[in-house]
Amino acid sequence: MTTHPARLSARPDPTASHAPPAERGLLPLGLGQGRDGLLYVPTTHPLEGPRPLLVACHGAGSTASHSIRPFVDAAEQHGLILLACDSRGGTWDVIRGGYGPDVDFIDRALALVFSRYAIDPQHLALDGFSDGASYALSLGLGNGDLFSHLLGFSPGFLAPAAQVGQPRIFVSHGTADRVLPIDRCGRVIREQLEGAGHDLHYVEFEGGHTVPPEVQREALAWWLG
Repeated sequence: MTTHPARLSARPDPTASHAPPAERGLLPLGLGQGRDGLLYVPTTHPLEGPRPLLVACHGAGSTASHSIRPFVDAAEQHGLILLACDSRGGTWDVIRGGYGPDVDFIDRALALVFSRYAIDPQHLALDGFSDGASYALSLGLGNGDLFSHLLGFSPGFLAPAAQVGQPRIFVSHGTADRVLPIDRCGRVIREQLEGAGHDLHYVEFEGGHTVPPEVQREALAWWLG
């Protein structure tokens, strides 16, 4: 098995019960004190059979709740399970100096989800915005045999510890982004990913450092389609 500092060991359990979960709604992970994470299990969808899982990474200085909130309506509509972890510090470990504590925490969170829910391994996505997008793409490239899809909204850079597997990748960036300018970030990342032969769906939009609703809808349709 390939090992590197960003390697995740948790994997979906093919024997997990396909029965609809009894506990639903917004649930704390209960894995950390202070900075923890959240799980969202749809309250109205029947949730029959293995479900798609979206693992969300927040931007710098943010929290798991900001990552989950934009996807709640889609979760109810499509029966998605949402997982969001708080970074151990103000932003993700590799941005602060190297892979380590956040990789460990995300691995524990994934193991918890896989132990409770039947997850569709063909629709297991890692997503993020801003610093979270940089982290999702970087961590995901090193775990492409786990994550089927990676979604990066306005990322700044790539820093994978390795490249494992061939996840499909969605990247969006605003042409007027003043926080992470597109010429130095989104377009460079596009060239890097295409140059490495990845299956990339790249979207530019007129706007700043944000995720327009229509871009999020396009990303979800791309992932679930």
